[in-house]
Amino acid sequence: MLQVEQIDYIRLEANQKGCTYSGVASRMNLDPRTVKKYADQEKFEQRGKVVRPSPIMDPVKPIVDKWIKEDLKKKKKNHRTAKRMYQQLVKNHSFKGSARTVRDYVSKRKRELKEYIEESSLPLDSTPGTAQVDFGTAPFEYNNVVIDLPYLVMSFPFSNCFYFQVFPSENTECLLEGLQRMFHYMGGVPRTIRFDNLSPAVKKIGAKGERELTETFERFVLHYGFQYEFCNPGKGNEKGHVEAMVKYVRNNFLLPECFITDLDHFNEAQWQLAEEDRDRLHYDKNVLQSVLFSEDEEEWLILPEKKFECARREEVTADKTGMVTVDKKLYSTSPRFAKEKVRVQISYNEIMILNDHNEIIVKHSRLYGAKRKSMVWQPYLHLLSRRPRAIKYTNLYEQFPPIWTDYLMNCTEEEQKEALRLLGTLLKNNDFSLLNKALKQASSHGHPSSDHIKHCFYTLRKDNRLYQEVEPKVKVPPVPEATRGLSHYDAFFKQEVTT
Repeated sequence: MLQVEQIDYIRLEANQKGCTYSGVASRMNLDPRTVKKYADQEKFEQRGKVVRPSPIMDPVKPIVDKWIKEDLKKKKKNHRTAKRMYQQLVKNHSFKGSARTVRDYVSKRKRELKEYIEESSLPLDSTPGTAQVDFGTAPFEYNNVVIDLPYLVMSFPFSNCFYFQVFPSENTECLLEGLQRMFHYMGGVPRTIRFDNLSPAVKKIGAKGERELTETFERFVLHYGFQYEFCNPGKGNEKGHVEAMVKYVRNNFLLPECFITDLDHFNEAQWQLAEEDRDRLHYDKNVLQSVLFSEDEEEWLILPEKKFECARREEVTADKTGMVTVDKKLYSTSPRFAKEKVRVQISYNEIMILNDHNEIIVKHSRLYGAKRKSMVWQPYLHLLSRRPRAIKYTNLYEQFPPIWTDYLMNCTEEEQKEALRLLGTLLKNNDFSLLNKALKQASSHGHPSSDHIKHCFYTLRKDNRLYQEVEPKVKVPPVPEATRGLSHYDAFFKQEVTT
Protein backbone atom coordinates (compact mmCIF):
# COMPACT_ATOMS: atom_id res chain seq x y z
CA MET A 1 0.00 0.00 0.00
CA LEU A 2 1.24 3.49 -0.90
CA GLN A 3 2.13 6.09 1.69
CA VAL A 4 -0.20 9.06 2.29
CA GLU A 5 2.33 11.44 0.69
CA GLN A 6 2.44 9.35 -2.50
CA ILE A 7 -1.35 9.28 -2.79
CA ASP A 8 -1.51 13.07 -2.31
CA TYR A 9 1.05 13.54 -5.11
CA ILE A 10 -0.89 11.26 -7.50
CA ARG A 11 -4.19 13.10 -6.92
CA LEU A 12 -2.51 16.51 -7.28
CA GLU A 13 -0.73 15.66 -10.53
CA ALA A 14 -3.57 13.72 -12.19
CA ASN A 15 -6.69 15.50 -10.94
CA GLN A 16 -5.55 19.12 -10.52
CA LYS A 17 -2.67 19.49 -12.98
CA GLY A 18 -4.18 17.21 -15.63
CA CYS A 19 -1.10 14.99 -16.08
CA THR A 20 -1.61 11.61 -17.73
CA TYR A 21 -1.71 8.46 -15.65
CA SER A 22 1.25 7.00 -17.56
CA GLY A 23 3.29 10.20 -17.06
CA VAL A 24 2.72 10.18 -13.31
CA ALA A 25 3.35 6.40 -13.19
CA SER A 26 6.65 6.87 -15.04
CA ARG A 27 7.89 9.53 -12.61
CA MET A 28 6.90 7.44 -9.57
CA ASN A 29 8.01 4.10 -11.02
CA LEU A 30 4.49 2.66 -10.62
CA ASP A 31 2.00 0.84 -12.78
CA PRO A 32 -0.42 3.30 -14.56
CA ARG A 33 -3.36 1.24 -13.28
CA THR A 34 -2.21 1.90 -9.69
CA VAL A 35 -2.07 5.64 -10.41
CA LYS A 36 -5.57 5.56 -11.92
CA LYS A 37 -6.91 3.61 -8.91
CA TYR A 38 -5.78 6.23 -6.37
CA ALA A 39 -6.65 9.21 -8.57
CA ASP A 40 -10.25 7.99 -8.91
CA GLN A 41 -10.68 6.60 -5.35
CA GLU A 42 -13.60 8.14 -3.45
CA LYS A 43 -13.26 6.61 0.02
CA PHE A 44 -10.18 6.04 2.13
CA GLU A 45 -11.38 3.74 4.89
CA GLN A 46 -9.02 2.29 7.48
CA ARG A 47 -8.20 -1.21 6.48
CA GLY A 48 -8.52 -3.83 9.18
CA LYS A 49 -5.80 -6.32 9.88
CA VAL A 50 -6.27 -9.46 7.85
CA VAL A 51 -5.93 -12.56 10.02
CA ARG A 52 -5.13 -15.57 7.95
CA PRO A 53 -6.06 -18.98 9.31
CA SER A 54 -3.17 -21.18 10.43
CA PRO A 55 -4.19 -24.86 10.29
CA ILE A 56 -0.92 -25.93 11.96
CA MET A 57 -0.72 -23.45 14.88
CA ASP A 58 -4.40 -22.69 15.53
CA PRO A 59 -5.14 -26.01 17.35
CA VAL A 60 -2.21 -25.55 19.77
CA LYS A 61 -2.41 -21.77 20.36
CA PRO A 62 -4.57 -22.13 23.51
CA ILE A 63 -1.99 -24.56 24.94
CA VAL A 64 0.93 -22.22 24.22
CA ASP A 65 -1.03 -19.24 25.61
CA LYS A 66 -1.62 -21.17 28.84
CA TRP A 67 2.09 -21.97 29.17
CA ILE A 68 3.08 -18.35 28.56
CA LYS A 69 0.60 -17.08 31.18
CA GLU A 70 1.90 -19.62 33.70
CA ASP A 71 5.50 -18.55 33.02
CA LEU A 72 4.73 -14.86 33.43
CA LYS A 73 3.91 -15.59 37.09
CA LYS A 74 7.41 -17.00 37.66
CA LYS A 75 10.91 -15.60 37.67
CA LYS A 76 12.42 -15.17 34.22
CA LYS A 77 15.01 -17.90 34.82
CA ASN A 78 12.14 -20.39 35.28
CA HIS A 79 10.35 -19.53 32.00
CA ARG A 80 10.09 -22.23 29.33
CA THR A 81 11.94 -21.44 26.13
CA ALA A 82 10.19 -21.53 22.75
CA LYS A 83 12.37 -24.54 21.91
CA ARG A 84 11.15 -26.38 25.00
CA MET A 85 7.53 -25.55 24.16
CA TYR A 86 8.07 -26.91 20.63
CA GLN A 87 9.49 -30.17 22.06
CA GLN A 88 6.49 -30.55 24.39
CA LEU A 89 4.05 -29.88 21.55
CA VAL A 90 5.69 -32.54 19.37
CA LYS A 91 5.87 -35.08 22.19
CA ASN A 92 2.51 -34.57 23.89
CA HIS A 93 0.24 -32.98 21.27
CA SER A 94 1.39 -34.51 17.93
CA PHE A 95 2.42 -31.11 16.56
CA LYS A 96 3.51 -31.24 12.90
CA GLY A 97 4.76 -27.67 12.44
CA SER A 98 8.29 -26.32 12.58
CA ALA A 99 10.24 -24.97 15.55
CA ARG A 100 10.45 -21.57 13.81
CA THR A 101 6.64 -21.33 13.64
CA VAL A 102 6.40 -21.90 17.39
CA ARG A 103 9.24 -19.48 18.10
CA ASP A 104 7.62 -16.68 16.08
CA TYR A 105 4.24 -17.19 17.73
CA VAL A 106 5.71 -17.31 21.27
CA SER A 107 7.69 -14.11 20.69
CA LYS A 108 4.67 -12.24 19.33
CA ARG A 109 2.27 -13.57 21.98
CA LYS A 110 4.59 -12.68 24.88
CA ARG A 111 4.73 -9.08 23.65
CA GLU A 112 0.93 -8.93 23.40
CA LEU A 113 0.36 -10.40 26.88
CA LYS A 114 2.94 -8.11 28.52
CA GLU A 115 1.34 -5.06 26.88
CA TYR A 116 -2.07 -6.22 28.07
CA ILE A 117 -0.83 -6.67 31.67
CA GLU A 118 0.80 -3.22 31.68
CA GLU A 119 -2.30 -1.53 30.27
CA SER A 120 -4.73 -3.48 32.44
CA SER A 121 -2.99 -2.36 35.61
CA LEU A 122 -4.42 1.15 35.12
CA PRO A 123 -8.13 0.40 35.74
CA LEU A 124 -7.18 -1.30 39.02
CA ASP A 125 -10.69 -1.57 40.37
CA SER A 126 -11.76 -4.21 37.86
CA THR A 127 -8.62 -6.23 37.10
CA PRO A 128 -8.18 -9.74 38.57
CA GLY A 129 -4.99 -10.35 40.50
CA THR A 130 -4.54 -6.79 41.82
CA ALA A 131 -4.89 -5.44 45.34
CA GLN A 132 -5.01 -2.29 47.47
CA VAL A 133 -3.47 -1.87 50.94
CA ASP A 134 -4.05 0.56 53.80
CA PHE A 135 -4.07 0.81 57.60
CA GLY A 136 -7.09 1.51 59.79
CA THR A 137 -7.44 1.85 63.57
CA ALA A 138 -9.91 0.34 66.03
CA PRO A 139 -10.28 0.15 69.85
CA PHE A 140 -9.20 -3.04 71.64
CA GLU A 141 -9.40 -4.08 75.29
CA TYR A 142 -5.97 -5.14 76.56
CA ASN A 143 -5.15 -5.71 80.26
CA ASN A 144 -8.47 -4.08 81.23
CA VAL A 145 -7.51 -0.93 79.33
CA VAL A 146 -9.05 0.20 76.01
CA ILE A 147 -6.35 1.19 73.51
CA ASP A 148 -6.38 2.00 69.79
CA LEU A 149 -4.41 -0.39 67.59
CA PRO A 150 -3.80 -0.26 63.81
CA TYR A 151 -4.89 -3.07 61.51
CA LEU A 152 -3.59 -3.71 57.98
CA VAL A 153 -6.15 -4.45 55.26
CA MET A 154 -5.45 -5.91 51.82
CA SER A 155 -8.50 -5.70 49.56
CA PHE A 156 -9.10 -7.21 46.12
CA PRO A 157 -11.27 -4.84 44.06
CA PHE A 158 -12.20 -7.40 41.39
CA SER A 159 -13.74 -9.89 43.83
CA ASN A 160 -14.53 -7.47 46.72
CA CYS A 161 -12.65 -9.78 49.13
CA PHE A 162 -10.04 -8.93 51.77
CA TYR A 163 -7.63 -10.04 54.48
CA PHE A 164 -6.60 -8.13 57.60
CA GLN A 165 -4.17 -8.40 60.53
CA VAL A 166 -3.84 -6.32 63.72
CA PHE A 167 -0.46 -4.85 64.75
CA PRO A 168 0.96 -2.73 67.58
CA SER A 169 2.12 0.04 65.21
CA GLU A 170 2.12 1.32 61.61
CA ASN A 171 5.89 1.15 61.16
CA THR A 172 7.77 -0.42 58.24
CA GLU A 173 8.33 -3.73 60.01
CA CYS A 174 4.60 -4.14 60.80
CA LEU A 175 3.64 -3.27 57.20
CA LEU A 176 6.04 -5.80 55.69
CA GLU A 177 5.23 -8.49 58.26
CA GLY A 178 1.51 -8.07 57.48
CA LEU A 179 2.02 -8.22 53.71
CA GLN A 180 4.26 -11.28 54.00
CA ARG A 181 1.78 -13.10 56.24
CA MET A 182 -0.98 -12.48 53.71
CA PHE A 183 1.14 -13.56 50.73
CA HIS A 184 2.11 -16.86 52.34
CA TYR A 185 -1.36 -17.56 53.69
CA MET A 186 -2.86 -16.84 50.24
CA GLY A 187 -0.18 -18.88 48.46
CA GLY A 188 0.55 -16.13 45.92
CA VAL A 189 1.43 -12.48 45.34
CA PRO A 190 -0.88 -9.92 43.66
CA ARG A 191 0.60 -8.62 40.40
CA THR A 192 0.00 -4.98 41.31
CA ILE A 193 -0.62 -3.42 44.73
CA ARG A 194 -1.76 0.17 45.20
CA PHE A 195 -0.77 2.04 48.36
CA ASP A 196 -1.41 5.39 49.89
CA ASN A 197 1.80 7.35 50.52
CA LEU A 198 2.47 5.43 53.73
CA SER A 199 5.54 6.64 55.59
CA PRO A 200 6.72 3.01 56.15
CA ALA A 201 7.04 2.71 52.36
CA VAL A 202 7.59 6.26 51.04
CA LYS A 203 10.45 8.28 52.49
CA LYS A 204 9.98 11.39 50.32
CA ILE A 205 7.76 12.65 47.45
CA GLY A 206 9.56 14.78 44.84
CA ALA A 207 8.25 17.87 43.04
CA LYS A 208 7.20 15.87 39.97
CA GLY A 209 5.68 12.99 41.92
CA GLU A 210 8.83 10.86 42.07
CA ARG A 211 8.98 8.85 45.27
CA GLU A 212 12.00 7.90 47.33
CA LEU A 213 11.15 4.59 48.96
CA THR A 214 12.46 3.23 52.25
CA GLU A 215 15.35 0.82 51.71
CA THR A 216 13.62 -2.12 53.43
CA PHE A 217 10.43 -1.67 51.38
CA GLU A 218 12.46 -1.57 48.14
CA ARG A 219 14.15 -4.87 48.99
CA PHE A 220 10.78 -6.39 49.92
CA VAL A 221 9.32 -5.43 46.50
CA LEU A 222 12.31 -6.93 44.70
CA HIS A 223 12.00 -10.13 46.74
CA TYR A 224 8.32 -10.73 45.93
CA GLY A 225 8.32 -9.19 42.42
CA PHE A 226 5.01 -7.28 42.49
CA GLN A 227 4.40 -3.88 40.86
CA TYR A 228 3.54 -1.03 43.22
CA GLU A 229 1.44 2.07 42.62
CA PHE A 230 1.00 5.07 44.90
CA CYS A 231 -1.91 7.48 45.03
CA ASN A 232 -1.32 11.13 44.23
CA PRO A 233 -0.93 13.23 47.40
CA GLY A 234 -4.32 14.09 48.85
CA LYS A 235 -6.11 11.70 46.45
CA GLY A 236 -7.21 8.91 48.76
CA ASN A 237 -10.15 8.25 46.46
CA GLU A 238 -7.68 6.60 44.08
CA LYS A 239 -7.68 3.65 46.47
CA GLY A 240 -11.36 3.95 47.33
CA HIS A 241 -11.95 0.20 47.50
CA VAL A 242 -9.56 -0.44 50.37
CA GLU A 243 -10.77 2.66 52.23
CA ALA A 244 -14.31 1.30 52.09
CA MET A 245 -13.02 -2.14 53.17
CA VAL A 246 -11.16 -0.64 56.15
CA LYS A 247 -14.49 0.74 57.37
CA TYR A 248 -16.28 -2.56 56.59
CA VAL A 249 -13.73 -4.58 58.62
CA ARG A 250 -13.98 -2.23 61.61
CA ASN A 251 -17.80 -2.26 61.66
CA ASN A 252 -18.25 -5.99 61.08
CA PHE A 253 -15.31 -7.61 62.88
CA LEU A 254 -13.70 -5.21 65.38
CA LEU A 255 -16.61 -3.45 67.08
CA PRO A 256 -17.41 -3.41 69.94
CA GLU A 257 -13.91 -3.62 71.41
CA CYS A 258 -12.34 -7.06 71.02
CA PHE A 259 -10.59 -8.49 74.08
CA ILE A 260 -6.95 -9.38 73.35
CA THR A 261 -4.57 -11.39 75.52
CA ASP A 262 -2.26 -12.65 72.74
CA LEU A 263 -2.11 -10.65 69.50
CA ASP A 264 -0.70 -13.50 67.38
CA HIS A 265 -3.44 -15.86 68.55
CA PHE A 266 -6.07 -13.21 67.79
CA ASN A 267 -4.71 -12.71 64.26
CA GLU A 268 -4.80 -16.44 63.52
CA ALA A 269 -8.58 -16.41 63.99
CA GLN A 270 -9.07 -13.58 61.47
CA TRP A 271 -8.14 -15.65 58.37
CA GLN A 272 -11.25 -17.80 58.67
CA LEU A 273 -13.52 -14.81 59.34
CA ALA A 274 -12.33 -13.13 56.14
CA GLU A 275 -12.90 -16.31 54.12
CA GLU A 276 -16.39 -16.89 55.52
CA ASP A 277 -17.32 -13.36 54.44
CA ARG A 278 -16.87 -14.36 50.76
CA ASP A 279 -19.95 -16.53 50.75
CA ARG A 280 -22.19 -13.72 49.50
CA LEU A 281 -23.06 -12.18 46.16
CA HIS A 282 -20.89 -9.43 44.72
CA TYR A 283 -22.63 -6.07 45.11
CA ASP A 284 -22.57 -5.43 41.35
CA LYS A 285 -21.77 -8.63 39.42
CA ASN A 286 -24.41 -10.90 41.02
CA VAL A 287 -21.80 -13.66 41.39
CA LEU A 288 -20.51 -15.22 44.61
CA GLN A 289 -17.43 -13.37 45.77
CA SER A 290 -15.69 -16.70 46.45
CA VAL A 291 -16.01 -17.53 42.72
CA LEU A 292 -14.56 -14.16 41.72
CA PHE A 293 -11.75 -14.60 44.24
CA SER A 294 -10.66 -17.78 42.43
CA GLU A 295 -10.17 -15.61 39.32
CA ASP A 296 -7.98 -13.31 41.42
CA GLU A 297 -5.92 -16.33 42.49
CA GLU A 298 -5.28 -17.41 38.90
CA GLU A 299 -3.49 -14.13 38.17
CA TRP A 300 -1.23 -14.05 41.22
CA LEU A 301 2.53 -14.38 41.00
CA ILE A 302 4.22 -17.46 42.42
CA LEU A 303 5.79 -17.14 45.88
CA PRO A 304 9.60 -17.13 46.11
CA GLU A 305 11.25 -20.12 47.76
CA LYS A 306 12.30 -18.23 50.90
CA LYS A 307 10.56 -15.70 53.11
CA PHE A 308 11.83 -12.15 53.38
CA GLU A 309 13.47 -11.09 56.64
CA CYS A 310 11.06 -8.33 57.68
CA ALA A 311 13.63 -6.55 59.79
CA ARG A 312 16.12 -3.74 59.47
CA ARG A 313 19.61 -3.53 60.90
CA GLU A 314 21.28 -0.48 62.37
CA GLU A 315 24.62 0.21 64.01
CA VAL A 316 24.26 2.21 67.22
CA THR A 317 26.56 3.28 70.05
CA ALA A 318 25.81 2.17 73.61
CA ASP A 319 26.04 4.70 76.45
CA LYS A 320 28.26 4.27 79.52
CA THR A 321 25.71 1.88 81.08
CA GLY A 322 25.49 -0.27 77.94
CA MET A 323 22.04 1.02 76.91
CA VAL A 324 21.18 1.70 73.23
CA THR A 325 18.40 3.86 71.82
CA VAL A 326 16.13 2.49 69.08
CA ASP A 327 13.14 4.58 67.95
CA LYS A 328 13.40 6.69 71.13
CA LYS A 329 13.25 3.59 73.38
CA LEU A 330 16.10 2.30 75.56
CA TYR A 331 17.31 -1.33 75.43
CA SER A 332 20.05 -2.94 77.51
CA THR A 333 23.05 -4.74 76.02
CA SER A 334 25.88 -5.73 78.38
CA PRO A 335 28.38 -3.75 80.50
CA ARG A 336 31.24 -4.86 78.26
CA PHE A 337 29.70 -2.94 75.33
CA ALA A 338 29.54 0.39 77.19
CA LYS A 339 30.40 3.27 74.79
CA GLU A 340 30.94 0.78 71.96
CA LYS A 341 29.09 0.24 68.69
CA VAL A 342 26.73 -2.71 68.45
CA ARG A 343 24.43 -3.99 65.73
CA VAL A 344 20.70 -3.96 66.28
CA GLN A 345 18.21 -6.11 64.34
CA ILE A 346 14.71 -4.62 64.52
CA SER A 347 11.60 -6.65 63.67
CA TYR A 348 7.98 -5.79 64.41
CA ASN A 349 8.04 -7.57 67.78
CA GLU A 350 11.71 -8.05 68.74
CA ILE A 351 14.92 -6.09 69.24
CA MET A 352 18.03 -8.26 69.03
CA ILE A 353 21.43 -6.89 70.03
CA LEU A 354 24.22 -8.53 67.97
CA ASN A 355 28.00 -8.57 68.20
CA ASP A 356 30.47 -8.26 65.30
CA HIS A 357 29.88 -11.91 64.38
CA ASN A 358 26.08 -11.41 64.28
CA GLU A 359 25.71 -13.52 67.42
CA ILE A 360 22.87 -12.56 69.75
CA ILE A 361 24.02 -10.72 72.87
CA VAL A 362 20.55 -10.19 74.26
CA LYS A 363 16.98 -10.26 72.96
CA HIS A 364 14.16 -7.85 73.91
CA SER A 365 10.47 -7.66 73.17
CA ARG A 366 9.99 -4.47 71.17
CA LEU A 367 8.49 -1.65 73.21
CA TYR A 368 5.36 0.21 72.12
CA GLY A 369 3.29 2.76 74.00
CA ALA A 370 4.35 4.63 77.14
CA LYS A 371 7.03 2.22 78.37
CA ARG A 372 10.43 3.62 77.40
CA LYS A 373 13.01 1.16 78.78
CA SER A 374 13.61 -2.59 78.50
CA MET A 375 16.21 -4.08 80.82
CA VAL A 376 17.52 -7.65 80.69
CA TRP A 377 19.63 -7.97 83.84
CA GLN A 378 21.39 -11.25 83.17
CA PRO A 379 24.45 -9.69 81.39
CA TYR A 380 24.79 -7.22 84.31
CA LEU A 381 24.73 -9.76 87.16
CA HIS A 382 28.47 -10.42 87.23
CA LEU A 383 29.13 -6.67 87.36
CA LEU A 384 26.60 -6.28 90.19
CA SER A 385 28.19 -9.17 92.04
CA ARG A 386 31.30 -6.99 92.44
CA ARG A 387 29.21 -4.04 93.65
CA PRO A 388 26.13 -5.49 95.40
CA ARG A 389 25.38 -2.22 97.20
CA ALA A 390 24.40 -0.78 93.78
CA ILE A 391 21.38 -3.09 93.68
CA LYS A 392 19.30 -0.69 95.69
CA TYR A 393 19.79 1.94 92.96
CA THR A 394 18.46 -0.38 90.24
CA ASN A 395 15.08 -1.97 89.56
CA LEU A 396 16.66 -5.41 89.79
CA TYR A 397 14.39 -6.54 92.60
CA GLU A 398 11.32 -5.63 90.53
CA GLN A 399 12.40 -8.02 87.78
CA PHE A 400 13.22 -10.94 90.10
CA PRO A 401 10.60 -13.43 91.35
CA PRO A 402 9.51 -12.64 94.95
CA ILE A 403 11.32 -15.71 96.32
CA TRP A 404 14.67 -14.35 95.06
CA THR A 405 13.91 -10.79 96.13
CA ASP A 406 13.27 -11.96 99.71
CA TYR A 407 16.37 -14.13 99.70
CA LEU A 408 18.73 -11.37 98.48
CA MET A 409 17.34 -8.84 100.95
CA ASN A 410 18.20 -11.24 103.81
CA CYS A 411 21.72 -11.91 102.56
CA THR A 412 24.91 -10.35 103.83
CA GLU A 413 26.98 -8.38 101.31
CA GLU A 414 29.28 -11.34 100.69
CA GLU A 415 26.32 -13.71 100.28
CA GLN A 416 24.76 -11.30 97.78
CA LYS A 417 27.96 -11.35 95.72
CA GLU A 418 27.96 -15.16 95.60
CA ALA A 419 24.22 -15.33 94.83
CA LEU A 420 24.49 -12.82 91.98
CA ARG A 421 27.48 -14.68 90.51
CA LEU A 422 25.46 -17.89 90.71
CA LEU A 423 22.50 -16.29 88.92
CA GLY A 424 24.80 -14.84 86.25
CA THR A 425 26.05 -18.37 85.56
CA LEU A 426 22.80 -20.36 85.75
CA LEU A 427 20.13 -17.93 84.54
CA LYS A 428 19.30 -18.45 80.86
CA ASN A 429 16.76 -16.42 78.87
CA ASN A 430 15.39 -14.93 82.11
CA ASP A 431 13.88 -18.34 82.95
CA PHE A 432 13.73 -18.63 86.75
CA SER A 433 11.50 -21.73 86.90
CA LEU A 434 14.18 -24.28 87.88
CA LEU A 435 16.11 -21.74 89.98
CA ASN A 436 12.95 -20.98 91.95
CA LYS A 437 12.51 -24.68 92.75
CA ALA A 438 16.17 -24.98 93.74
CA LEU A 439 15.95 -22.02 96.10
CA LYS A 440 12.70 -23.30 97.64
CA GLN A 441 14.22 -26.74 98.20
CA ALA A 442 17.43 -25.31 99.63
CA SER A 443 15.50 -22.99 101.96
CA SER A 444 13.56 -25.84 103.57
CA HIS A 445 16.18 -26.04 106.37
CA GLY A 446 16.78 -22.33 106.81
CA HIS A 447 18.74 -19.63 105.00
CA PRO A 448 20.81 -21.48 102.33
CA SER A 449 24.25 -20.75 100.93
CA SER A 450 24.91 -20.32 97.19
CA ASP A 451 26.65 -23.69 97.08
CA HIS A 452 23.57 -25.35 98.58
CA ILE A 453 21.31 -23.66 95.98
CA LYS A 454 23.69 -24.71 93.20
CA HIS A 455 23.68 -28.33 94.40
CA CYS A 456 19.85 -28.37 94.47
CA PHE A 457 19.71 -26.80 90.99
CA TYR A 458 21.89 -29.48 89.37
CA THR A 459 20.11 -32.23 91.27
CA LEU A 460 16.72 -31.01 90.03
CA ARG A 461 18.01 -30.62 86.49
CA LYS A 462 19.29 -34.20 86.54
CA ASP A 463 16.02 -35.52 88.03
CA ASN A 464 14.02 -33.70 85.35
CA ARG A 465 15.54 -35.80 82.60
CA LEU A 466 13.08 -38.27 81.13
CA TYR A 467 13.89 -41.93 81.01
CA GLN A 468 11.90 -44.57 79.14
CA GLU A 469 11.36 -47.95 80.69
CA VAL A 470 12.65 -50.59 78.31
CA GLU A 471 11.10 -54.07 78.36
CA PRO A 472 13.90 -56.69 78.47
CA LYS A 473 14.01 -59.03 75.48
CA VAL A 474 15.29 -61.95 77.61
CA LYS A 475 13.06 -63.22 80.39
CA VAL A 476 14.88 -62.83 83.72
CA PRO A 477 14.19 -65.58 86.28
CA PRO A 478 12.70 -64.46 89.61
CA VAL A 479 15.18 -63.69 92.36
CA PRO A 480 14.63 -65.75 95.52
CA GLU A 481 13.57 -63.83 98.57
CA ALA A 482 16.47 -62.78 100.75
CA THR A 483 16.52 -63.73 104.44
CA ARG A 484 18.48 -62.19 107.26
CA GLY A 485 20.88 -64.21 109.45
CA LEU A 486 22.81 -67.46 108.90
CA SER A 487 20.02 -69.96 109.41
CA HIS A 488 20.08 -71.01 105.74
CA TYR A 489 23.59 -72.45 106.30
CA ASP A 490 22.23 -75.00 108.82
CA ALA A 491 21.15 -77.19 105.93
CA PHE A 492 24.79 -78.09 105.30
CA PHE A 493 25.34 -79.37 108.83
CA LYS A 494 22.15 -81.41 109.44
CA GLN A 495 22.84 -85.07 110.36
CA GLU A 496 20.89 -87.74 108.62
CA VAL A 497 18.58 -89.58 111.00
CA THR A 498 18.93 -93.38 110.69
CA THR A 499 16.42 -95.86 111.85
